[in-house]
Amino acid sequence: MDSGFYSAYTGFASRLDALDLLANNLANTNTPGYKAQFAFYRSLPAWLKESLTTPLNQAVNRYGALGGSRVDFSESNLESTGNPTDMALEGGGFFTLQGKDGVRFTRNGNFQLNAKRQLITQQGNVVLSEAGPIVLPAGQITVSQDGTISVDGGLVAKLRITAFPPDMQLVPEGSSYFVAPDGSGSAAKNVAVRQGALETSNTNPVRAAVSLIDLQRTAQMMEKALSIFHNEFNKTAAQELPRV
Repeated sequence: MDSGFYSAYTGFASRLDALDLLANNLANTNTPGYKAQFAFYRSLPAWLKESLTTPLNQAVNRYGALGGSRVDFSESNLESTGNPTDMALEGGGFFTLQGKDGVRFTRNGNFQLNAKRQLITQQGNVVLSEAGPIVLPAGQITVSQDGTISVDGGLVAKLRITAFPPDMQLVPEGSSYFVAPDGSGSAAKNVAVRQGALETSNTNPVRAAVSLIDLQRTAQMMEKALSIFHNEFNKTAAQELPRV
């Protein structure tokens, strides 16, 4: 069927999906280490052979579908907390975690100690060193720029900080975790650990709010177009069916 109905529908549906991404960005404005996600679109033609369609049909039936989302891995500002178990990264790389579903990666260094004095995330995932889980004895905790953790001057462990190739597609999970294929990472270089600080979210709340309003208006336009096409179909059916 040559009409703009499907084009309007895909445009409406893709904007609704994009709204979810923007809403998630706004919800994580204050989440340490959060990396904003942005939607991108792909144009899907509704025909198999362009030679059989007119330029008008091509324009009307070109579907703007949501192609997916990309993560903005740009670094954000560091905010001092004074908490000795809080850590932030300057430069590329991720803290490496062990969770119930496997190894995960994060820029969120809001860590704490559990009852076993293991260094863990707020969600309970274990922070990994180069040798495994990190267990800290009682005492004054010191973290050097290279990720070496000491307690009362005694070396305990060194943080396992992982880097990935620029073209690696990390899959977001939750608010600040990422999943990567096994063996795809390597030890990070040119990265510095800052103790007593957290990396803030790189979401720009003003930009996100403006984009949210723009998407809402576009979705409303697509919804109105759907209503118009629906009414036209009903009108055509009412006029043509009695003649059959």
